[in-house]
Amino acid sequence: MAKTPAQRIKKHGANAAVPQHHLPPVINPTTSRTPQKAQSNSNLIVIAGVVACVFLFWYLHLLTLNQLTQLSDGQAMPDSLVGGFDPGFVAHLRAAMDADALGQLSYVHKTAGTLFPLIFGFTWLLLIGTNVARRPLRWALWALPLLFAAVRLWGNTAIDAMMSARTVDAGQVALASGLTVAGWALLALSLLAGVAAVFLGRKAAADSPTVGHAQS
Repeated sequence: MAKTPAQRIKKHGANAAVPQHHLPPVINPTTSRTPQKAQSNSNLIVIAGVVACVFLFWYLHLLTLNQLTQLSDGQAMPDSLVGGFDPGFVAHLRAAMDADALGQLSYVHKTAGTLFPLIFGFTWLLLIGTNVARRPLRWALWALPLLFAAVRLWGNTAIDAMMSARTVDAGQVALASGLTVAGWALLALSLLAGVAAVFLGRKAAADSPTVGHAQS
């Protein structure tokens, strides 16, 4: 029976022949992941996300919600009103839309109306995270797309509840209108935050060669 390495050392001392077991390397050197590759992969995901956001915004606001005006005697949908709306507008809109039209509006909220804020929020989180290094500033900028996604999703629910209620409730109208205005404002601020993040990322990339040269 073959002796263990410990038994060989005990018997022969320093002259013991202990077999060496060579394990395969854990990391494959041919697939090394450099910071440049990681940045490139992140940029590709951001670009794909921005394209998806542009398409969903066009599909939701410029196509679908605009087509629904054909079912409301030409009146705009509440989601499209940047300045909000009042109970009088809601009363006229409810009178012009039947149950099928209201069902289509609710369906839009559950599909494109849900996908757009979620994909926008994820894309902008990644855009800001890959370009802003300072943690406090990054979290401050992240707050805008996160709030936008939450407010838009809440606004969809509030509008559906307002439109499906038996009577026009001033409280429901005020809530839905406030969320709509806040959603548009947060969308604009999120876009500005994305532009600021890209600017900061390019500035950091432009300064890094100078720093490296000074250190060398």
